Amino acid sequence: QIWYKYIHMEEMLGNIAGARQIFERWMKDGSPDQQGWLLFIKFELRYNEIDRARSLYDGLVLWHPKVSTYIRYAKFEMKGGETARARNVYERAIEVFADDEELFVAFAEFEEGCKEVERARCIYKFALDQIPKGRAEGLYKKFVAFEKQYGDKEGIEDAIVGKTRFEYEDEVRKNPLNYDSWFDYLRLEESVGNKDRIREIYERAIANVPPAEEKRYWQRYIYLWINYALFEEIETEDVECTRLVYRECLKLIPHAKVSFAKIWLLAAQFEIRQLNLTGARRILGNAIGKAPKDKIFKKYIEMEHDLGNVDRCRKLYQRYLEWSPENCYAWTKFAELERPLAETERARAIFELAISQPALDMPEVLWKAYIDFEISQGEVERTRALYERLLDRTKHYKVWVSFAKFEAQQQEDDVTDCIRRARAVFDRANTYYKDCTLDLKEERASLLEDWLNMETSFGKLGDVDLVRPKLPRKLKKRKAITTKDGSTEYEEYSDCVFPEESQTKNLKLVEAAYKWKKQRLAAVAS
Repeated sequence: QIWYKYIHMEEMLGNIAGARQIFERWMKDGSPDQQGWLLFIKFELRYNEIDRARSLYDGLVLWHPKVSTYIRYAKFEMKGGETARARNVYERAIEVFADDEELFVAFAEFEEGCKEVERARCIYKFALDQIPKGRAEGLYKKFVAFEKQYGDKEGIEDAIVGKTRFEYEDEVRKNPLNYDSWFDYLRLEESVGNKDRIREIYERAIANVPPAEEKRYWQRYIYLWINYALFEEIETEDVECTRLVYRECLKLIPHAKVSFAKIWLLAAQFEIRQLNLTGARRILGNAIGKAPKDKIFKKYIEMEHDLGNVDRCRKLYQRYLEWSPENCYAWTKFAELERPLAETERARAIFELAISQPALDMPEVLWKAYIDFEISQGEVERTRALYERLLDRTKHYKVWVSFAKFEAQQQEDDVTDCIRRARAVFDRANTYYKDCTLDLKEERASLLEDWLNMETSFGKLGDVDLVRPKLPRKLKKRKAITTKDGSTEYEEYSDCVFPEESQTKNLKLVEAAYKWKKQRLAAVAS
């Protein structure tokens, strides 16, 4: 304030040279702040000393290097019509502040004002490459507005892509484990087609390994690797890079706790496409050793079967069943492998070994396959024996029906003998359900319906009257149900009443009536 009052007094007295000397002494001895420099500049401009003012601006940006001072300096030059000098000021400023959004926007707007559209576009694009995405939101908005005003369709699309890219960068920066954001970002880059940039995004994405060795964390993440490998194989056609992606992915996955059959199979299929069978076998062999899964065994066996390597298929089935001895699918397919090779005894031995397992996941499928196999071989007696063995294990009505239909379809016997055998099976089944202590009314009713249908299918040889007396009557009954609030409601249901049950019920009624009459007579006599 003292310096300024001293200068102001000299200027009021018209001593311009003296005022200038005081300013210069102030610049030299007083180390004024930015405002002091601006006062000196304004003083020189009042007397039209442009060169002196320019020299002072040079000192100002040297002693107070701020973006705002450079912009002020450039505007000063522009106001004087010195476009080249103003541009030089901005260029000097960028050397000092290489990542300042405000500076780049001001520089671009300056070029835009000079009708230098291409220069302005280059500045925007350079700035977007230099400034971190998290601090460039305003710059993107300015660039999009600029392209909408001056750009063509392609330029506008590029600007919008840039803005969207910024949004995705912000999302993945805030939450790098949000893999959906990475997928969206990659789709954007793939639409642009810059392969180097796409590869860079993939590398950044896969670097975000899930926080725990749990499948729910890895399920989405693994598709980043899959898409990366497909990108390298299909888009860049780089075989070695693709192989490296698969290798690194399989190395990263914690197979002891989390594994994915899909990535093993994709890696093997890639090697097959490269005609590298040894590599494919090595991958699938490692998969079986580290993380055996049904899909891996099935595809590996399918590959070897297509190549005609039967012995390899046998060894793979053996390993498959060592790992999963309860797997009826594997047992069945193993036996089916031997059938077209005319290895009947080998196939039969596999089936026998299979049904002897203490636990099976789908025994009905296995038994049906074994029975169908014996039927296809024309082994009637063996098939009957199998049905009998199966009935020792389960008395399900479908087994009885299947057995009866098998007997009815034997063409080598006399037709009447086939019908007699089929009826005998149905009769055994009906007797079993009739004498069974369990409540199997529905099964028995279904069995009798099938028996009746079979008799009808025999035409003149059939005897529906043999079955009809055995059929149950279906009655609607009601049962009381106590609700939560303690009230009683009634629910209707269907019940089957068989003929012998009706006779028993009637007999009990007669006995009760006789007993009541006897009691009444005894009471009268007394």
